Amino acid sequence: MLTIKDVLKNKEIKQLLEATALQMTTLGYTEHSFRHCRLVSNKCGEILTLLDYPDRIAELGRIAGYLHDIGNAVNRNNHAQSGAILAYDFLRRQGMPSDESVPIMMAIANHDEEVGVPVNPIAAALILSDKADVHRSRVTNRELQSFDIHDRVNYAATHSSIAVDARNKIATLNLTIDTEISAVMDYFEIFLVRMKMCRNAAHFLELRFKLMINGNQLL
Repeated sequence: MLTIKDVLKNKEIKQLLEATALQMTTLGYTEHSFRHCRLVSNKCGEILTLLDYPDRIAELGRIAGYLHDIGNAVNRNNHAQSGAILAYDFLRRQGMPSDESVPIMMAIANHDEEVGVPVNPIAAALILSDKADVHRSRVTNRELQSFDIHDRVNYAATHSSIAVDARNKIATLNLTIDTEISAVMDYFEIFLVRMKMCRNAAHFLELRFKLMINGNQLL
């Protein structure tokens, strides 16, 4: 039975994430490789566990979280779809049955805000985990004078976390933003679609979505 530990050790996946890092850095995007994927993997499994999904579903969530951005090794455009196909092919070659690899494929294909919808619990947990990772450590460009709005907002975010309160059925995204670097309004300018996606994902999991920025509830 394939586990997240097997995926973490796999040479092919390591090379795909290295290619992702190279491509995204070349394009000037924020980090989408090992740090981000490991964080999303852990959080995705945690959310599903807190909501009392079976252990195996939580493990599939961890695998989906780790693999969700490998499509960036192909191209940034349509990376969710290419990543889903790469992941499905990889998982099947590793012996994972289709009743496990198909939900992972669906989750990866639906994690991007342009086209994604929470089609299953893994997809919903992946959306929340992925979109919560806004942080200055993801900014690869260190020339502050050349920051675009995405660099500026991510660099201004000194803390981000997604917390699930299963008892009260609330998913809360907590952000701390240094407003001397970026205005809170800049966050909404580029991430409003993502927040709507998070709200839909939380609703799929029968949770209410809250957004807290600098201690103030904004959604």
